[in-house]
Amino acid sequence: MGRPIRIEYAGGLYHITSRGNERKAIFRDDEDKAKFLEILRDYHERYGIMVHAYVLMGNHYHLILETPQGNLLKVMHGLNGRYTGYFNRKYGRVGHLFQGRYKGIIVEKGAYLIPLSRYVHLNPVRAGMAERPEQYRWSSYPGYIGKGKEHGWMECSWILSQFGKSRIRARKKYREYTEEGIRGKVESPLRVHGQVILGEEEFIEKIKRMVRGRRLSREIIERRTFVERPNLEQVLEIVMRSFGVKEGDIRDKGGRANTARKAALYFSQRYTGLGNDVVGRFFGGIHYSGVSKASARLKEEMVSNKKLRKLMEEIDSHFKT
Repeated sequence: MGRPIRIEYAGGLYHITSRGNERKAIFRDDEDKAKFLEILRDYHERYGIMVHAYVLMGNHYHLILETPQGNLLKVMHGLNGRYTGYFNRKYGRVGHLFQGRYKGIIVEKGAYLIPLSRYVHLNPVRAGMAERPEQYRWSSYPGYIGKGKEHGWMECSWILSQFGKSRIRARKKYREYTEEGIRGKVESPLRVHGQVILGEEEFIEKIKRMVRGRRLSREIIERRTFVERPNLEQVLEIVMRSFGVKEGDIRDKGGRANTARKAALYFSQRYTGLGNDVVGRFFGGIHYSGVSKASARLKEEMVSNKKLRKLMEEIDSHFKT
């Protein structure tokens, strides 16, 4: 049987699993898990991936990734490769760490992201590693429900927004939704078509049209959809107008208190599809890591500042219409 194909396109959403070679452990201690998340965070910053959920088990991991830039192959090759290099150096070993290629299922976002996130978050409970999902530290679930750290690089907003406008209420409802799975009242969402597609008939047909006529056992599909993205000047103009400031107030280097500047960096990173190095040069020569740090600080401020959060939501709507 040929290997499942790779379907890669801008905006693709994937359920990724990768297991240790011969089912051996890929995480031997907490330091290993922390290192894997450090690499994952770096790839979020460098390649713009959106991490909707994760859980790190003993001999495998689960990720739900969205790729606005259509770069799944590059991301996964680097993620597993860098972690393997770290693991081999630490434990004095050579050779493959993972069992063949990772398994990547393309997912229909609207219909399946929420139940899939519950499935991923309940893995430690099904494996007997915890009685409740929030008790398992190496999962995105505690952050989702406010019982653990919500990493700044995690994309929790889309799922939580489906449960209510209030963050507190949304977390409560998502927790109740997840606990229905503990009581066994729901079916597994993993009814996958042809090993690679999780979705309704219309979505399946859309994906089939992408690969029709291809040799499925060997082909890697690389398709860039033509997404109209704002450029840096357009982002700057919208932020200037919304905050009522001048161009120099945003583009010139300033302190951490410059909220308009942080907002411009945040939206440039999120929507232009450009690398942090390019964004940093446009805004006065910031180091690429400084772009991510500024975005993270802004998101922290939005948690406690309702007025700022509302303004950011209004600006965000300009890029989603």
